[in-house]
Formats: sequence, structure tokens, C-alpha cells
Amino acid sequence: LPTYPFQRHRYWVGTEPTAAGDHDRTAPAGGSAEERFWEAVERADLATLADTLAVDPQTPLSGLLPTLSTWRRAQGEQATIASWRYRISWAPLPERPQGAPAGTWLLLVPEPAGGAGAPMPSAVERALAAGGAQVVRLTAGGAGRTALAARVREALAGREKAAGVLSLLALDESPHPEHAGLTTGLVDNVTLLQALGDASVDAPLWLATRGAVSVGGSDLLASPAQAATWGLGRVAALEEPQRWGGLVDLPETLDDRAARQLGAVLAGVTGEDGTEDQLAVREAGVFARRLVRAPLRGAAAAGGWQPRGTVLVTGGTGGIGAQVARWLVRGGAEHVVLTSRRGPEAPGAAELREELAGLGDGRVRVTVAACDMGDREAVAGLIREITSDGEAVRAVFHAAGVVTFAPLAESATADFGSMADGKIRGAQLLDELLDQDKLEAFVVFSSIAATWGSGGQSAYAAANAYLDAFAERRAARGLPATSVAWGPWADKGMIEQGEVAEHLSRRGLPAMAPELALASLADALRSGETGLVVADVLWDRFVPGFTAARRRPLIGGLPEVRAALAPETPAAADQETVAADFVRSLAGLTPGEVERSLQDLVAEQAAAVLGHASAAAVSAGRDFKELGFDSLTAVELRNRLGAVTGIELPATLIFDYPAPQELAAYLRAELAGGADGLDVFADLDRWETALTDLAADEELRERLVGRLRHVMAALGEDGGQTAAAASIDAGLLSATADEVFGFIDNELGAS
Repeated sequence: LPTYPFQRHRYWVGTEPTAAGDHDRTAPAGGSAEERFWEAVERADLATLADTLAVDPQTPLSGLLPTLSTWRRAQGEQATIASWRYRISWAPLPERPQGAPAGTWLLLVPEPAGGAGAPMPSAVERALAAGGAQVVRLTAGGAGRTALAARVREALAGREKAAGVLSLLALDESPHPEHAGLTTGLVDNVTLLQALGDASVDAPLWLATRGAVSVGGSDLLASPAQAATWGLGRVAALEEPQRWGGLVDLPETLDDRAARQLGAVLAGVTGEDGTEDQLAVREAGVFARRLVRAPLRGAAAAGGWQPRGTVLVTGGTGGIGAQVARWLVRGGAEHVVLTSRRGPEAPGAAELREELAGLGDGRVRVTVAACDMGDREAVAGLIREITSDGEAVRAVFHAAGVVTFAPLAESATADFGSMADGKIRGAQLLDELLDQDKLEAFVVFSSIAATWGSGGQSAYAAANAYLDAFAERRAARGLPATSVAWGPWADKGMIEQGEVAEHLSRRGLPAMAPELALASLADALRSGETGLVVADVLWDRFVPGFTAARRRPLIGGLPEVRAALAPETPAAADQETVAADFVRSLAGLTPGEVERSLQDLVAEQAAAVLGHASAAAVSAGRDFKELGFDSLTAVELRNRLGAVTGIELPATLIFDYPAPQELAAYLRAELAGGADGLDVFADLDRWETALTDLAADEELRERLVGRLRHVMAALGEDGGQTAAAASIDAGLLSATADEVFGFIDNELGAS
């Protein structure tokens, strides 16, 4: 739909064929006999089918038609479901010449684990130093954002610009004092990400964990708590691409070989082009995280889990919870318990209860209960109540949680805490308090925000990354566990809300039909799968935006992604060259022309983000919010403009400069380094023209070269801040063409 209601453009899909042989699915049959046959079957159209087959409609074929129609639809649904299924895999990377980090590295270590003699922090520090890096060790110590930014500035004062930052803060798994579902390490990493921005440290940041992932085989995932940092990092990679290094999981012991491998990872020599940013260092080598297709098991999974007995659905009165409840009742559950914070007082709860009772034809009990899933006493009381008749809980569907949107730079600990209380703490308490001997299914609802990140959803991604790891850890203990990272659902699904749904659809993530999503879930449960990603991804639309700021090796192995990236896209281009070319294109323009060029740039990029055909749809004076921007599209526009201009732009860019015209003026000031700095390029162009004529005199040419070398030397020493360079710059800023010639005559003795 249009992002602005009065745009006079047609957005509806036409009914005319778009290419030879490409017909609208609802168009009358007109192709081959086979096409007409299957179209008739799909529509259960006996007359057309009989005509196609040249038979009498009264033949026994009429009894077969419903079966054929059902089969045809089922095949189409199975094909759709199969196209939605992915999973995470780990690929061993080939051995390459070893590299080591150099320059000044800031190493963040936790307390008290980061104290003197602590094995892992000390081993990592030795690994950095062994390669020649100058290590500046710093503790977070629970410092707030402002205090930590001050510590970072102080630690780097008087040193060369930091070459990298490595955080071991996630190793601190002690519970946060205010939110039991959070670890101190996760909160400290959030604070660090914000503090580095406040301190203007743009060196690549690496977040390290230990035991947060499993690369397969006997490599067990030991710490779901640290896995939450991986969810946080995937969002940071999208929101702060210019400051992002990557995620690296360390082995239990960092021996000499592992230390060298870690050095290669941090030096950027791992993988084909050094862009790998989700890695695990193990005894066998370095492994990279990959998204791969997950084949549909279908018939092979027949006879697996089926709903029965008492089933608990957390978040049961919400959009997805209600869909799950209907599916459970139809599937045979005898007692469905739906929980939410407000319980029976939640909007629509009473109507949902009546609907479910009707679906069960009186054989199903429906309980709607208020329960804070982060409160141990409340969860324990709920379980006692629903098992008081001696019937154990047979299955759990943990769908509690709401989606909130906030840039990482503006997120507070409370945002992460409220998300963790329901999702993380709820899963922990259910795992602890339920009778595991009677439990047949334990399903947690995760999100693609945790799989590959989603702008503005750092807290949500962190909590869901925990759930993915939690399920993997339960399965390793021999307990039933299934985690599905969902794409957006239609019909009031958890992420399918207003402007968010519209944005995701434009980005290549259309909402899935709930009945097909639930069929995917049923297949996963029947086949006993532990981790699955289910999303309808239009890769040709999704890839350009997702890879706009940098390569994303996670998805690079999928054929659809390779096709979308060929030919070369902005993600594969040299961004420094792009930025330099753009700035060079402004040289020689008048201030008014520069302003118009930047307004055109903003309009072009804004139109691309919103999905418009041209920049004409973006009015320079209309606010971004009115144009259809939200917190997610704001991040994409910031990344696009940063890639073209080479400027490090704030996450709050369009909120600080709410209209294209204002944003263009801000970019001009940033590019200029001051109100009129861009005029220097125009003056240099006039110099170049004048010098071409003057250099015809060989003696004068030698004197010109000497003088210009002197100027370049001054610029190389201190960025042009010497008195001589400052004097030259001051003259250039206001000089006319005649004054430039006079300046040359006077300075170089050319009179």
C-alpha cells in the first residue's frame, strides 16, 4: 500500500500477463491442456475438467474430483511450506596464512572474573600482545553509559587511534540485580556499545563469548545466557555497521593454537575476504555461521507428536497465541490453558474462550489465567492450579513476549529487562517447575530478529537468541525442545503490526498465512526438530537492503542470495571509493548547487528505502514521518547515506533532522567540516587551471612544485593546522580567481 494516502499511483497487481506464458493465477484457462486440467482441479470445476478431458461430467470421475482438488491444494501448500524452511549450520573455514591484530586494542574484561590472573581474560590479552598489539585493559565494573564513555576516553588518551575493541564482558553470567532474566555481562555489553558511540571510538568492536554456540557433533552449547549477546550483536551489526567487527565464540581453554586462530579472526584474515563476522574458534579450527535450507520431512515425520491432555500456551491471548490455541483444540488437546499478564481481562479473551469451547464441541476445557511469567511464585502457583486434578501438563508453547522498537543507542536496561522477564525468565521457570517426565513437547517461539538481526529490535533479538540456545541446551539434556525463529505472521501476528508489517513487506518479508505457519510447526514437532527458521523471504527484494552497508556471509551461500548479488551490488563495492567519488563530484559546485545535489541524494535514497519508483515522490519540505518513515526505515536510510557520503551518521538522524531539506543541510555541514569548507574544492579547481598555464615555464614549475610539496607536508603532519597551512586555507576560502593569481604571484615570486 502507499506510504502516504493521497499519492496518485497504482500499486495493485495487474491481471494482464507480464510476460509470455506468465498468466495471473485467477485468469481463465487458456494455456496447454495440462494447465487447464490443473486449474480446473484446483477450482473443483467439474464442467471444465470434463471438457478438458472430453468426458461426460456424469462419469465416475465426479467422485474423484474432491480428492484431486484436495490433493492439488495440499501439494501447493507443501511447496510453500518447504520454501519457508531454513536452519543454522556451521562451516569450517580453510586454513589461511596466519595474521595478528596490530595497533592499539581496547580489551574490556568483566569483574571480578576480569581480575588479575583470571584465566580467559589473561589468555586473550597474551594472544593480542603476542601478535604485536598494544593492549589497553579496561573493566566495565557495572559503570553506566556516561561513566564508561569517560573511562574509554581516559584509557585511550595520549595513544594512537584504537585499531580495535574486544569485549569479554559477556563472560559475566551473574544475574543482573534488577532483572533476573538478564546477565550483568549482557547489560554491560549494551552499555559498551552506547559508550563507544559517545566516546567517538569507531574502531571495529568484537563481542566474545564462551560456549554460546555449538558447531555440531560433540561440541555442546554450554551457555544460553551468553547466546543472548549474539542476538544483541546481530542488531548492532545492522545499526552500527561502521563500528562493527563481529561475534566470536571462544573454546573452553585458549591454548596456543586457539590463540593464533583468535588473532587471525581479529586481524580480519579469516575467510575469503575478511568479512566473516559470526565465528567460533575450536580445537579443530575456525567455523563460520551459515543459514541453509532445511528440507521438509513431510511423510517421514508421520506418527510423531500430536496434541493431547493439558497444554499450556503462554501469551495465549495474543495474536499468535490465539492461533496456536485454535490449532491445538482442532488437533485433539483436551485442556488448553492460556496465560497473559492480564488473563481474562485481556482484550478479546472472553470471545476467544467461547470460540475455543465451540471448536471443541464441548469436549475441551479452556482456562484463561493471568500470570507474570517472570515471577517464580506466580508460575509455580499457576502450575499447581492446573495440575490439581492430577493431570500433568503434556506440552508447553511459550509464545509470551511483545515487540518493542528502539534504536540501540536509545535503549535502556529496562527495555531489555521487560523483554527478558517474559521470554527468558519464563522459559527458565517452566523448565525448572514442570514435571519433565510427563512433558512431551516444549516449544519456544523465537524470531528471525535473533537469526540475522533486525534494526530497532536489540532487546527482542537478544531474548530470542537466548530461547534458540535454550532449546538446543534442553535437547542436549535429552529433553523435548523445539525453537522456531518465525518471520512475520498475518492476522495480528506478533510482528505483523501496522507500519512494521508494511516495512517488512517492502523489504522482502511478507506476512505468512497462519494456517501454513502452523502446518510448518506441526511438521517440526512430528519430526522432532530442535531449531528451525520459518520465514517467507523474497530474497531479490531482501538482499539489497540487508547487504547495503557490508557483506553478510551468513546468507551468502543461498543460491537466491548469490543471484541477487550478481552483478555487483553496493555491498560488494569499495565504500571508501564510493564516498570519495561522491565528495569529489561536489568539488567546483557553488554552495547552492551543493545544497541541491545533497537534497537530490537524500530524496533518491529515501525513495529507494520507501520503494518508490523515483525521487519525485519525496518532497524536500515534508517530514520523514509523513512520507512513511518508521524506526526501521530510518536505520536503512542512515546506513545508505553513510555509505555514499562516508560520514558516520547518528542512529537518530531523521529524528534530529526530520525533513529531507534539513537533513541535506546537515550533510553539507558535515562534509564541509564547517559552513563553507566545501568551497575549498572549488578553489582547488581554480588553482589547478591556473597552475596548468603557469607550469609551462620550467623554472617557475620547479618553484611551484617545491611550494606545493611544502603545503602537502604540512597537511600530512597535523591535518593542516600549522600556521602556514591555516593561512593558505583562510586565503582560499574567500579568494576570487584574480586573488588566487595574485596570491600565486606574491607567494611564489612569479611577478
